[in-house]
Amino acid sequence: MSIPRVLSKKNRILLAELTKTDFKLRYQGSALGYLWALLRPLMMFAILYVVFAKLLRFGGDIPHYPVYLLAGTTIWSFFTECTSQGIQAMVVRGDLIRKISFPKYIVVVSATLTAVINMLINLVVVVVFALINGVEPSWTWLLVPFSLIELYALALGISFLLGAINVKYRDITSIWDVCIQALFYAVPIIYPITMVAETSTLAAKIILLNPLAQTIQDIRYSLITHETITTWNYISNIFLQVFPIILIIIILVLAVLYFRKKSKFFAEEI
Repeated sequence: MSIPRVLSKKNRILLAELTKTDFKLRYQGSALGYLWALLRPLMMFAILYVVFAKLLRFGGDIPHYPVYLLAGTTIWSFFTECTSQGIQAMVVRGDLIRKISFPKYIVVVSATLTAVINMLINLVVVVVFALINGVEPSWTWLLVPFSLIELYALALGISFLLGAINVKYRDITSIWDVCIQALFYAVPIIYPITMVAETSTLAAKIILLNPLAQTIQDIRYSLITHETITTWNYISNIFLQVFPIILIIIILVLAVLYFRKKSKFFAEEI
């Protein structure tokens, strides 16, 4: 998979067309169409807010907690959609892979880019909601894209790795669904990390070493409130601070190498 081949005009056109097709097909036949890109995370946020903020009184010590929760659910929706679509992409596009010879990575990337489009739409809603809620714009807002790129790299690495395995072993999709459910409670989305820190500093640090938790907290810090606990202001060890980023790079590199090796046999195995 050489760089010139990856960046060729033909591949870019194919990637763009597959991405547009995936995005259109996602909402084809539904009454509300593209509005579901906004409604799904908003409905999830509304349920979590009523249950955890109003009934269980979570987040009382966090400024702008509704926006804090909305940002968390939006980022989580992006990660789950990105990985779920990416893992299934090779199987879903099986007919195309058997008929046409082209770089197989395009199928996975196009599937994940539809999640990126949805996330960008939802991010606009988060920003508007933040301004209405009284969040002051800050230069740290400029750091949000870097955190999103980091999160996308993680999701893409998982998609390449598990997507390649899923071609032969279709149980991977079901296994990942279970892992996603576990991750939802292992990452501070509905509960603030301060609750964990009050009980156990070590547990809070371990949670922050999870790249998913690290990026979510970084985005909350940059976009909503600087009172947010992050890897950078809670962990003093420099190596541990950059550990989530190093882990993402390792996952992405190994996943790409594994995907490249297995892609030669996809047409036969699908």
